[in-house]
Amino acid sequence: MNPKKLTFKNRKGIELAAHLYDPLDQKPRFYAVFAHCFTCSQNFSAVRKISTSLSQQGIAVLSFDFTGLGRSEGEFEQSNFSSNITDLIDAAEFLEKEYEAPSMLVGHSLGGAAVLYASFELPNVEAVVTIGAPAFPGHVKHLFQESLDKIEELGNAEVRIGGRPFRVSKEFIEDLEQKPLESMLKKLKKSLLIIHSPQDEIVGINNAADLYQAAMHPKSFISLDGSDHMVSKATDSEYLGEVIASWSKRYVFIKVAEGAVFDLGGNQVKVRLSGPGYTTEIKTPYHHLIADEPLEVGGDNLGPNPYDFLMASLGSCTAMTLKMYAGRKNWPLQEVTVFLNHDKVHVNDSKNPSEKDSKVSRFTRLIELEGDLSEEQRQRLLEISHRCPVHRTLEEDIVIQTLLKKA
Repeated sequence: MNPKKLTFKNRKGIELAAHLYDPLDQKPRFYAVFAHCFTCSQNFSAVRKISTSLSQQGIAVLSFDFTGLGRSEGEFEQSNFSSNITDLIDAAEFLEKEYEAPSMLVGHSLGGAAVLYASFELPNVEAVVTIGAPAFPGHVKHLFQESLDKIEELGNAEVRIGGRPFRVSKEFIEDLEQKPLESMLKKLKKSLLIIHSPQDEIVGINNAADLYQAAMHPKSFISLDGSDHMVSKATDSEYLGEVIASWSKRYVFIKVAEGAVFDLGGNQVKVRLSGPGYTTEIKTPYHHLIADEPLEVGGDNLGPNPYDFLMASLGSCTAMTLKMYAGRKNWPLQEVTVFLNHDKVHVNDSKNPSEKDSKVSRFTRLIELEGDLSEEQRQRLLEISHRCPVHRTLEEDIVIQTLLKKA
């Protein structure tokens, strides 16, 4: 999935760059805003992967670059933590004007502290998520500790954070120190999810404990064990998207009724390639699935591969067909387990087995039946397995018609 590129102006008239990650059916459960760390950008790997993962769970996500970062206009030197907060509020107001007001804010590192402050100004926000956030914004001063004297003397100085140069002003540091969170959190009347890694060497795990103790319920904590502060592992980012989406189901009011049918434009299934690899989103009228390829062939292994889905279709249809038949006969079938494999074999009567076309697909299906069944009943169920609709479809002459959709 390629996110939609957007721009909007903040209250100072500075144009900020943003990405909108839309769910496959483009009818989100709700909208969220993602605020990255103060030296990152919307193209930061964790931002992209978490936003993509959330969109795959039906949540539309707006990520954006703060003033002076990434593709946004303005000078970082002239920004501060307070301006980050107002940028965030402006992003939420832009989203409300053009799409829908966000119901959730997600913030990473100092962006996590920013979403906590911004949430007080956004009445439609019901849930707030922090990832590796400091309990005291001034904590980030240690990132440029060696330059503090120079910043104090000259008013600003260039520092290197994460291998990149940034010009930090004295006002930026002073503004950080004027933003204690503890007293404010007690007034936060929104659901809060705090995510932190015990191995975080940039913002220690004690910050999560301080945030949790200061906040009122409903509040939740999830340990992202084994992750670093930048959430550099793709598997951690994907996991975060899944966890946040699952948690939000309890705390964000969904305007779409449960069980609502997805709008697939009159089609039965919709499929979209998502991201730079092979991860593919699948939407059916009622469900959202993920397909992928194994790591060894360049995929991210986030879901079954296409042949796994094909075998799963045959296996599930087999089990359902046997269950229905046994139910109609009042037979004591308790459980059905189907094991499947796929390979290519030569056609027995082929005149030239070396030709590529002389091979056919073979699905091997091993059925395990549990229950007090007679041998006659078991054999009859074996016969019935060949009558499952997917089995019959695979044995038919199949015509696949492929067209290009008009742009």
